[in-house]
Amino acid sequence: MTLHNYKKKRDEEGFEDIYTNSISQTQLPKSELPAKASPPQVIRQLVYDELFMDGNARQNLATFCTTYIEDEVRELMDLSIDKNMIDKDEYPQTAEIEKRCVSILADLWHSPEKNDIIGCSTTGSSEAAMLGGLALKWRWRKRREAQGKSTDKPNFVCGPVQICWHKFARYFDVEIREVPLRSDELGVKPDQLQDYCDENTIGVVATLGSTYTGVYEPVQELAKALDVIQNETGWDIPIHVDAASGGFIAPFIQRNLQWDFRISRVKSINASGHKFGMAPLGVGWVIWRTVVDLPTELIFNVDYLGGQMPTFALNFSRPAGQIIAQYYKFLRLGREGYTAIQNECAITAQYLGEQLRKIDLLEILYDGHGGIPAVCYALKDESTSGFSLYDLSDRLRMHGWQIASYPLPSNRQNITVQRILIRHGVSRDMVSLLLRDLHQEVEHLKNNPVLNFSNKVSFHH
Repeated sequence: MTLHNYKKKRDEEGFEDIYTNSISQTQLPKSELPAKASPPQVIRQLVYDELFMDGNARQNLATFCTTYIEDEVRELMDLSIDKNMIDKDEYPQTAEIEKRCVSILADLWHSPEKNDIIGCSTTGSSEAAMLGGLALKWRWRKRREAQGKSTDKPNFVCGPVQICWHKFARYFDVEIREVPLRSDELGVKPDQLQDYCDENTIGVVATLGSTYTGVYEPVQELAKALDVIQNETGWDIPIHVDAASGGFIAPFIQRNLQWDFRISRVKSINASGHKFGMAPLGVGWVIWRTVVDLPTELIFNVDYLGGQMPTFALNFSRPAGQIIAQYYKFLRLGREGYTAIQNECAITAQYLGEQLRKIDLLEILYDGHGGIPAVCYALKDESTSGFSLYDLSDRLRMHGWQIASYPLPSNRQNITVQRILIRHGVSRDMVSLLLRDLHQEVEHLKNNPVLNFSNKVSFHH
């Protein structure tokens, strides 16, 4: 039977396999809708096949986000796939679960309020950070208007921050005053604030877990420096803590660290539930110290979904599954579970730091002690090593490892670093395999220097 006649006979008899379906015999449409519908099993498999091109999320040591998901979480996410978080009248129990999560976090971060807590879930800590920033701007503007002063030049002061704060500055017309790093520092220091704060400063943003290195900025010391500034100038400058990562770490393994609402100058905190909060991707949290710290102008009452519902998030319709999964993690782990997991992650990161310190070419900038479970390092001398950390990232990717290489910010942009994050699910055995591959590739690059090294570094930057 010829191939042509076989295909004709197959079509006539109705036999069909996923990979003999007509759409499987062509390239999938890339820029326009297909003309006809296709069986769901076929399309699912073909899309599934394309996703094989992605890297293995569990080997992505550059991401802060959760990559280890329990089966129970997947089941709860599936159960909640049709729930709209904003529709609190239709899904009152889901709204109740969000409220419980806000109360749990307020308690975890030592809120002075017990019965009048204000906060909400967001799609991530970036949205939560912007809400915190907006509240700072509105409160500053109201104070200035009451004093009869201009409100056209707001600014906020920070050290190296995640890109969301640059977006906030541009989107909401606020000057960002990012304090340059000193030659031996990785974050803003208290004595630097006096040179950057003024009467138009809406707040200082302190980072508890730097995106660049993993270190904590000294929130308590920053607050004391602002106390001095207020005594000298009368400027009452609040603090927002970007605790995207550290907000789910410090309360469990660095309990004596003063960074949260125990400091009266801290007016709001954001955190990312889908990072070290261990919820699946798509949930963040913002909590204000008291109700008055969230201006009423930022709260909208919605009635067209049924009932009167206050909302103050930037996004509107969004899935509820991540919030429900976050509540599951709170109940599932409790203080005991979070403490055990975060402590083990920190110990593993510190072990990795010790092992990396033995590699002569590397300079350890952060070894996993005192901040989030991570390590950060640079080459001691890029000009004589014969390769860059970008080259090392490329070599490690051949083993499946995804490790970020990038320049430090501000005054230290001439230094390229790598950062490795140790999250729940990154075991000591995985780290030993990473070290094996890293040693192998460092030796390879030492013995096979990269040609046109200076051009390669310039290209990557």
